[in-house]
Amino acid sequence: MGKDTGFLEYKRTNNKDVSPAERLKNFEEFHKPLIPDERRKQAARCMNCGVPFCQSAMNLGGMVTGCPLHNLIPEWNDEIYRGHDNHAFARLRKTSNFPEFTGRVCPALCEKACMCGQNGDAVTVHDNELFLIETAFNHGYITPRIPEIRSGKKVAVVGSGPSGLAVADELNHRGHTVEVFEREDEIGGLLMYGIPNMKLDKSVIKRRRALMEEEGVVFHAGVDVKKKEAAGLLKDYDAVVLCCGSKKARPIPAADPASVKGVYFAVDFLTQTTKALMDSEDRSVEALKKHGGYIDAAGKNVVIVGGGDTGNDCIGTVLRHGAKSVTALEMMPKPPVERAQNNPWPEWPRTLKTDYGHEEAIHVFGDDPRVYETTVKSITTDKKGAIKEIETVKVTFKDGKLTEVKGSEKKLKCDILLIAAGFIGCEDYSADAFDVKRNQRGVVVTNENGYHIEGTKIFSAGDMHRGQSLVVWAIAEGRACAVEVDEFLMGYSNL
Repeated sequence: MGKDTGFLEYKRTNNKDVSPAERLKNFEEFHKPLIPDERRKQAARCMNCGVPFCQSAMNLGGMVTGCPLHNLIPEWNDEIYRGHDNHAFARLRKTSNFPEFTGRVCPALCEKACMCGQNGDAVTVHDNELFLIETAFNHGYITPRIPEIRSGKKVAVVGSGPSGLAVADELNHRGHTVEVFEREDEIGGLLMYGIPNMKLDKSVIKRRRALMEEEGVVFHAGVDVKKKEAAGLLKDYDAVVLCCGSKKARPIPAADPASVKGVYFAVDFLTQTTKALMDSEDRSVEALKKHGGYIDAAGKNVVIVGGGDTGNDCIGTVLRHGAKSVTALEMMPKPPVERAQNNPWPEWPRTLKTDYGHEEAIHVFGDDPRVYETTVKSITTDKKGAIKEIETVKVTFKDGKLTEVKGSEKKLKCDILLIAAGFIGCEDYSADAFDVKRNQRGVVVTNENGYHIEGTKIFSAGDMHRGQSLVVWAIAEGRACAVEVDEFLMGYSNL
């Protein structure tokens, strides 16, 4: 696929980033696309692989590499190269409901398995995908696909994150009547309030919602489904799909957001900034400050616990607020810059990743904000109960257990402590409302290798079913769950 010698003729070129100095002035997306001619050269680099690992989603070494959606990557790369953008998009749409989301926030498992990456640089699959979906919207390739025949079956989807949206999209196109219930004031789940605007502009989610509504999906925002509401859904709908996410934040023993001022869970912190920005079309830092009504890190010493994507998003956000200092604590050791010998291609590369927030912190302060093999041991508060200092300690893993390194304690000024240590399962009331069981990981128990809760009309997908994971996995789960729901309703499925 692509040009036979493309990978030899063209070097990998990513979408261009606005410089940290400029992008820190606002909350706008900062990845700028290549011109179409340059994008076609990037698609031309896709090799005619006999076995394209990029679309395989293989579990190697305990981690997945390759696309969980099994996107037909070589096919649409070939079409991009040849200038057949509409045909390319048609191939992409067969497997992916929301390329505009994954093209922005997915860590590109596909690229980690790209054959070009074995001895050089992988194909820009992630950027090519985003080019396709935005080209499709801009050139009118996307129009409402309204089902001609309705099945007469009604499905309620609880939760409007990527898995809930995927379930709703698939079942609606199948002809079922689908209604989605979301407790927040806007749909999208963590897409809306867990990912900052500069990474995923919220107009992108609203654009998709408008399209789905034209196609027949009904959204009910601001509806928190508890016991009473759950009973009504089970009575009134032929199937109910739970996609409530894995939103129970993992606490750290030393600091409780409920009892210490200045300590917050990361998603709560990010949510306030996003909500403040949504009240205006102006994405500048000045507009945010005029609005107010959010947890402001301006002039504060900020410490972030957790080294994942959410921790990085917190770094980028507090820098835009104007934080005085930023320190990011990670319990794990610093990864190597290059692959280790025991981590060969096409395994997921366990290497150092310097993301946009880290780059911005280096620009502002001159140093990488990350401190490895370190956690919070204790905190000190002022007379009003607000955090003012933390004590950190080095940690190591011995016999599978986290152990403190004696004598490694250090004091660190801290006005705001953000906990981005991940999640430990779905919230209790969401599962209890439907009387569904959870396992020791806090996720809903369904039939083996499936999504249906036997003996009921209830299904579950996404993080609520899988545990905390990636947007691409949530969409894949939603698509697979929709097949089971369709079979349950109709006795067969053509999805």
